[in-house]
Amino acid sequence: MEHLNEEQVEPVSPMGQYFNSSVLCIYIIGVLEFEVPIDDLQTFALVKDVLLPINPRFSSVMVQDKDGEKLWKQVDVNLKDHVHFPIFPEGKTVESYDKDFHDYLSSIAMEQLPQSRPLWEIHIINYPTNDASSSVIFKLHHALGDGYSLVGALLSCLQRADDPSLPLSFPSLKPSKPESSTKNIWRRFSCMLSSAFNTVSDFGWSILKSSIISDDKTPIRSGDEGTEFRPISISCMEFSIDHIKDIKSRLGVTVNDVITGIVFYGTRLYMQEMDFKSKTADSTALVLLNTRNIEGYQSVNDMLNTKAKGSWGNKISFLHVPIPKLNQDKISNPLEFILDCHNIIKRKKQSLAVALTGTLLVMESKIRGQEAVAKHLRGTVAKSSAVISSLVGPIQQMSLVNHPVKGLYFTLAGGAESLAISIMSYVGVLRVTLKTEKDFIDEQKLKSCMQSAFQMILKAATENS
Repeated sequence: MEHLNEEQVEPVSPMGQYFNSSVLCIYIIGVLEFEVPIDDLQTFALVKDVLLPINPRFSSVMVQDKDGEKLWKQVDVNLKDHVHFPIFPEGKTVESYDKDFHDYLSSIAMEQLPQSRPLWEIHIINYPTNDASSSVIFKLHHALGDGYSLVGALLSCLQRADDPSLPLSFPSLKPSKPESSTKNIWRRFSCMLSSAFNTVSDFGWSILKSSIISDDKTPIRSGDEGTEFRPISISCMEFSIDHIKDIKSRLGVTVNDVITGIVFYGTRLYMQEMDFKSKTADSTALVLLNTRNIEGYQSVNDMLNTKAKGSWGNKISFLHVPIPKLNQDKISNPLEFILDCHNIIKRKKQSLAVALTGTLLVMESKIRGQEAVAKHLRGTVAKSSAVISSLVGPIQQMSLVNHPVKGLYFTLAGGAESLAISIMSYVGVLRVTLKTEKDFIDEQKLKSCMQSAFQMILKAATENS
């Protein structure tokens, strides 16, 4: 039984309220894959002694006070309500268990968590799949925090596999080269003008896309009402970060440009294969962005400091990015797609539209209320063709109580989109996870198109050099 603790309450952030409203209920699904079967993991002790103390929200429920304000209120947690050990039939093949695992993953991703209990679950899957000997699924309500916060919390429970006394390290997020001082004066003036123009253009376009203009209906966007309640499929693919860096170096672009180009090119190839006309349809990706001004993960203690740059919470915004259209030139030379993405992203970086969008949501919340903003955000997602999010993982292999982590990935569930693409790096591998509307998107064909796009771009980059 979970009893209310009358003394310990804290307000729910505006974004947390948007994500847990009558029109929006968004979850983050994370998966840890282990190299060995789960043995003596002491799950309940780990959750009680490590996970729950990380943040009071893991032992809190969302309640309303007499004025209608939403609060986090701490309760006593019955771990048996939150930690699950599903039983699959014994004696099956790895391929059969792999199917059981993905069916189970897709099923629990769609289930609503009871609002009367803290908004998280852990599922221990001690069966082999094609990717791991065992797995742990984390289902966390987005109201608890964003991907940065929740991955930071997860990492605090893990250690480096080679030497637990050393900290995990992450790829550098610093810009490559500072501009020379002789060019700075002129470039600053030019950038100021460019930023002003791009801000007005992008902010105006974002308002239109969130309120009036919908993307075309295509093989990646059904555009049907109630998409968030339809069955989904979750699947993954892997790309070599070394190959991505090789493409980056040969083209003189960024790693993000290459990743975005591969994802967009693969998506357009799939759209063309399913419906030839849709290769030039108006399609937009809604890219979720971490708004913290930081270079890597902070410790959980630092996150809990509200004055820290990387503080805990939902510090995110979104950006509309048009998916480049597919023409004959780009089919014959896929590198054009990477360069297109490079120019789009470079232009977006010179815009303050993301900051203005956040300010607009705050103003709308004060004028119209939290539910109205949640409805606005749902409409923004529904009018777009895909949602894209990304996280950076550690360079070194991790372990959990001497269980080496082979891989990890995440996705989002509960949104009104037909396609969500989540990207995460870990130990030299880029994991791309697709959450697709079942029986509408052919996930295997989409994966095949993504992999073909990667191979075509890698080949073209190699030959071009």
